[in-house]
Amino acid sequence: MSRLVIVVEKPSDWGAFYPSDNVVAAADYLRGEVAAEGERTQVINLCRSYKYMGTGYYVSLLAEARGHKVIPSVRTINDLRRRSLYGVDIEDLNTQLGKFLPEGSRDASDFGLLVYFGRTHYAPLEDLAQQVFETFPCPVLRIEFERQRVWQITAIKPASLHMLSDEQETAFANALDAFSTKLWRKPRARRKYRYDLAMLQDPAEQMPPSNKKALKQFIEAGKELDIEVDPIGRRDFTRLAEYDGLFIRETTAVDNHTYRFAHRAEREDMVVIDDPQSILRCTNKIYLHDRLRSRKLPTPRTEIVFRDDARKLAALPDLLGLPLVLKIPDGSFSRGIHKVESLEQLKAAAEQLFQQTALLLAQEFVPTEFDWRIGVLDGEPLYACQYFMSRGHWQIYDHAAKAGGKPGTVRSGGFKTLPVREAPSEVVRLATRASNAIGNGLYGVDLKVVKDRTVIIEVNDNPSIDAGVEDAYLGEDLYRRIMAEFLRRLERKRLGVRD
Repeated sequence: MSRLVIVVEKPSDWGAFYPSDNVVAAADYLRGEVAAEGERTQVINLCRSYKYMGTGYYVSLLAEARGHKVIPSVRTINDLRRRSLYGVDIEDLNTQLGKFLPEGSRDASDFGLLVYFGRTHYAPLEDLAQQVFETFPCPVLRIEFERQRVWQITAIKPASLHMLSDEQETAFANALDAFSTKLWRKPRARRKYRYDLAMLQDPAEQMPPSNKKALKQFIEAGKELDIEVDPIGRRDFTRLAEYDGLFIRETTAVDNHTYRFAHRAEREDMVVIDDPQSILRCTNKIYLHDRLRSRKLPTPRTEIVFRDDARKLAALPDLLGLPLVLKIPDGSFSRGIHKVESLEQLKAAAEQLFQQTALLLAQEFVPTEFDWRIGVLDGEPLYACQYFMSRGHWQIYDHAAKAGGKPGTVRSGGFKTLPVREAPSEVVRLATRASNAIGNGLYGVDLKVVKDRTVIIEVNDNPSIDAGVEDAYLGEDLYRRIMAEFLRRLERKRLGVRD
């Protein structure tokens, strides 16, 4: 089992808590009198200050030098000193604080909140507290808020254990107990495999990119290549640096935890698919369209519409013809997409969609029996599928379907998986060019073919790989090839070779 070491600046700082063999003074830790060489160690640095060149700073610095996992890391200390707020979603901060503040405090202009290992007693701010902790993993943080016209986070600072009140000490102890239990829950004291790969997934996701059988296939393929593939969830953010790489098998979005995981993995110099740049480029259709257009790649005729541009909206039927397709920039699995057949339908659909976004994508309607999906890995075509439209519907996924009397059931069309060599050469060529415009990760490129015209619909950074569908031709070899790419990148990184 891993050893937990809790470092305090002065033994008296731990005076309010039960004595523990895990607690050591900073001076003893700095002298190297703690933890045998080679012993897997997790350090929680509770020094009074993390000031540059101070005692707390050196505890984290030497912990990293000794190969110990430490919180806060030197990177976190530096980020806090720069007051970077990267990755903290404060879009709905006013709504959250409105729920948190009692009626008599609505005229408050500033206040602070203590967060212990991502926990707070104030339910409306729990998600925000966890998000701040994920961005700045530090035992105790003080978040300071200020209201001018709207509420804003003005500072995120480390807080000191010896300054806590009795009530706050109790909250800290409970949070520490939960956090340390989590550290011990899955000990990784001895590697059975050469590399450890975290696979981010959500068992509760309604339409995940990989089904359960496919996830098991990835795990088995990893074992064959001496890679331990470990499924993790969004609550495992603080454990991420334990791994050599990250494989995201959860639907990605810039505004949720998947992007924070990808960005953190990249900052930790891990091998990561999907990388944050690919997520950014693929999940917003307006960004993606602009990028494909700049590479002179064929797409359906497209217009960008602003929320307050009624004249442009009214002109769309003349520009693109009817019917046409209206899309929100970040929709997935056929969601947030409307086919409109008249100006009245266009205005109604736009009014609905503009409640979610300031810009919309309007495209000519390109009817086909099926879409081509070409899977591309590191610039090489990997698999080819035909996704057929849902019966009686114009999309692959019909979210308005009713099945078994239950409204809202998602229905999808059929599929056909075939060797890449049997797909039209122009489809494969354009798919490869489109993926190269995004990066060198794993992508699913959707295309339509009408007579002699081939157009790119979109590039997905987190393509579906389901057992029984995308693997219908390659079988287990599909999973081996993806794991082999991880192995290639891990080996190059170990040797100091950059892609």
